[in-house]
Amino acid sequence: MAEAPLPRDNVGSLQRGLAVMEILAAHPGGLTLTEMAERAQLTRAGARRFLLTLVATEYAVQAGRRFSLSPRLLSVARTWLQGASLWSYAEPFMREVASRLNESSSAAVLSGEDVVYVARVPGRHILSVALHVGTRLPAWCTSMGRVLLSDLPAPQLREFLENAKIERNTHKSITDRAALASEITKAAQAGFAIVDEELEIGLRSIAVPIRDRSRKIVAAINVSTQSSRFTTAEMKREILPHLLAAARNIEDFFIVQ
Repeated sequence: MAEAPLPRDNVGSLQRGLAVMEILAAHPGGLTLTEMAERAQLTRAGARRFLLTLVATEYAVQAGRRFSLSPRLLSVARTWLQGASLWSYAEPFMREVASRLNESSSAAVLSGEDVVYVARVPGRHILSVALHVGTRLPAWCTSMGRVLLSDLPAPQLREFLENAKIERNTHKSITDRAALASEITKAAQAGFAIVDEELEIGLRSIAVPIRDRSRKIVAAINVSTQSSRFTTAEMKREILPHLLAAARNIEDFFIVQ
C-alpha cells in the first residue's frame, strides 16, 4: 500500500528526524546505524545523516557503533514544562487528592497512540509501574487515555482504533476494537473511566477529564492504586468525588485566562 502524501506544508525531513528521536527515546541503551535504519524504515545513508545531525547538535551521543539521546533533550522538556503554567497551577490540587487518599495522582495529554504524563504526585504506596513526567503509555488501556479518546470526533476515534497497536497485557485486557469503542463511549457518557488491571495485574486507575473554556478535553487526571486497596465500586464511591473536585478547580484556570 502506497503511503499517503504529506500535507503541502509538512516538512518531511523534520518529521522523519523527530521519528528518529522518538525511536532513540524508546531505546535508552542506544541503537546501531543498522538497527535505526530498520526501525525507522530508512536507508542506512538516510539514518546515518539523521543520527550524525543529532550528534552534531548535541541531541544525541555516539559511543562506538551505538547512538543514544543526550541529556540536552531533558533541558528542552524542562523548559517546556516550566512554561506549562497549567501544571504548576494544577499540582496543588493533585497533591491534595494524593494526600487525602494516600495514592498517586497524575495528569496526561494525548500524543498519537499514547498518553504522555505531564504532572505526577506519587503516593505512599509503591506501584510496580515506574511512572514519571514524560512517561508514555498506550492510550487504549489506560484510564486517562480512554478519557482523552472519548472527546475525539467519531471518524478520528474510528481511525485511531483501526490503526492502534493493541496487544494483550494481561488476561483482563480488552483487545477487541468494538469493545474498546464501547468502553470509550461509556467514558464519554459517564465523565470518567476506570481501567481494572488491563495494563498490569494488581493495578487499577480512575481518571476524569480536564476541559478548557470551550469544553474541549485538553488533559486528564487520575488516581492509580493497588487492586488490593480499592475495588472498582470503592473507587467510584471514594476516589471519584475528589478527582472531580480537583478537575473543577483546575478548569477554573482556563476560565480566568
